[in-house]
Amino acid sequence: IMSFFVLFYFHSVFAASLCGISAEIKLTTSVGRLFTYEVMRETFQKDFDSYSLKLYTGVLHDDPMIFKCNQQYFPDLPEWLRFIQRHPSENGFLYGTPTSPGKTFIEVWREYEEMWKKIKSKIYLTEKMLPYQAEFFIELREIEKVLPSSVQSEIKQDLQKLWNNEALEIVNITNALDRGGRVPLPLAGHYEGVYVKVGSKKYFSRCLQRVMTPEYQRQCAAGDRVKVPGECHFCKIPSNCITWCKTKLFDRTKMEPAPPAPTMGSGILEDGGYFDPPESPPSRDYFPDYIVSVIVPLIIAFLLCLLLAYILYGRREGVAKRNAKTDNIQLYHQQTIHGNTEELRSMAAQRGVPPPLSTLPMFNSRTGERASPVQSDSIPLIMAQQDPYSDTLPR
Repeated sequence: IMSFFVLFYFHSVFAASLCGISAEIKLTTSVGRLFTYEVMRETFQKDFDSYSLKLYTGVLHDDPMIFKCNQQYFPDLPEWLRFIQRHPSENGFLYGTPTSPGKTFIEVWREYEEMWKKIKSKIYLTEKMLPYQAEFFIELREIEKVLPSSVQSEIKQDLQKLWNNEALEIVNITNALDRGGRVPLPLAGHYEGVYVKVGSKKYFSRCLQRVMTPEYQRQCAAGDRVKVPGECHFCKIPSNCITWCKTKLFDRTKMEPAPPAPTMGSGILEDGGYFDPPESPPSRDYFPDYIVSVIVPLIIAFLLCLLLAYILYGRREGVAKRNAKTDNIQLYHQQTIHGNTEELRSMAAQRGVPPPLSTLPMFNSRTGERASPVQSDSIPLIMAQQDPYSDTLPR
């Protein structure tokens, strides 16, 4: 079984490589005309199945595909060409307007596979660019929905009636996002919009000439939603209707010719004589700059330090001044608290000491004289005759 799968893999790769080498599509377009090519999923799937899967299973698959496109021997596409594929289950489109003649080889790859197709596009220069061109904005469309040939023909028929000219050619189709448009909300009825540019050798019709009138420009500049005039409304499908205020006309016969290309010289500088270097700049005194940048900040910092020292140390009251403003009874209670604290700390260092005086029911803190609990009611808390602060006690 393992050998069967290995043999199946090598057959698939070999068949895909043969398909890639032999698959070459030749297309012809012209400068200034829209080039469109639809990359069909069915074509790639049939080619791959016919060489690999169908040999063993006899079933054609419809798997999602992701395509990658690039110019041959280059990592990306030419600057005039673009590729779009929204979803792996949808076809891709190559589209753009060539700007110069020549030959271009485009390789279309199927991602994660060894199969590819080569598109040989030959671009030739037309006799003359279309002199009269017009650009229309279709709001209810997206770029991949406009690129199919059937949709292009529908839009072209409406524009032919608007121009009153059958000889119209689509010059370019551009996504509104590439022109600075905003990404729409992912809701039904919201679209990106596309710009469709057509050209002809015949001058603009009366309907299109209204775009150049001052009344049209004044209404559109005011932001009003101007509708297409009734006699100029040629729109069978609502999604193909144009936005009248975003219509632009281009008369290439009145455009100024492009400036000539610069002539290439020999690349050698002409003899201009000996090199005369400039003189050295005059000397400059940097002492004023030193004073401004160094001395002045140091002086300001020193003054700030002096001010901070005065606030922190010069305005302190001091212990003696604080005690003078405090009542004697408050000072006495404070000293008693400190004395009891020291006594408890000294007792914590050893055991077997008598209980402290502060734990007795009645005591004299000055003399250490103790009284029995029975006679404690007749002994005051503080002996007034032996207390130096007795004058301040309440009576």
